[in-house]
Amino acid sequence: MALPWVLTVLSLLPLLDAQSPVCANFRASPITDATLDRLSGKWFYIASAFRNPEYLETTKKLQAAFFYLAPNKREDTIQLREYSTIGNQCIYDSGILNVQRDKGTLSKQALGREHVGYLWLTKDPRTFMILYFPDDKQNVGLAFYVDRPEVTQEQMSEFYESIACVGMDKSEIIYADEKQDQCGPLEKEHEEERKKKQEEA
Repeated sequence: MALPWVLTVLSLLPLLDAQSPVCANFRASPITDATLDRLSGKWFYIASAFRNPEYLETTKKLQAAFFYLAPNKREDTIQLREYSTIGNQCIYDSGILNVQRDKGTLSKQALGREHVGYLWLTKDPRTFMILYFPDDKQNVGLAFYVDRPEVTQEQMSEFYESIACVGMDKSEIIYADEKQDQCGPLEKEHEEERKKKQEEA
C-alpha cells in the first residue's frame, strides 16, 4: 500500500494574513541549498489538521510516522524514505520529491496526480510545517514535523499559532502517537543492510 505523499512533501509557504502580528513573522522564500541542508535527516510526524477529505481520511488512519530526507542539490530532488504505522502495521514507502527552487515548492506524482505542499520554516530549526491548498479554505491543511518524537511546549505553541494563521481551529488537529509505532524493527533492518552494502563497496 503506497501512502499519499501528503505527509512528507516539502516546499515554502506564501505569506498569510499580513494583518496578524504572529503570521507576519513568516515570509515566503525560495528553496536554497541552506534550506535543503536544514531538511536533511530524520523527521517525525507530530500532528496535522486537514479539510481536504482525501488527506483527512489518510491522516485519521495514521497512528505514527517518521521519515528520512536526503537532498540532491545538483539534481534538485530529495530522496524520501517513509515509515508509517497504519492499523498496527508498519508500511514502508520510498520515492523522489522534485524541487522547484524559485517557486519554493516540491512535488511528487502519487495516486495518479501531482501533490504539492508549501514549507513553513519555523523559528526553531528542529521543526517545520507543511501547508496544503493555501488559497482554498475548504481544503486547507497544515502538518507539523520535529526532528525527534518529543515535542516541547514552545514548539507546540508555534504550531497552534500557525493553525490560527491558516484559518483553522485547534479542534481540527489530529495527533500522532509515537508509542504506537511499529516500524522500529524494519528501520533497524534497513540500516543494517545499508551498513553491510557500504562495507562491501
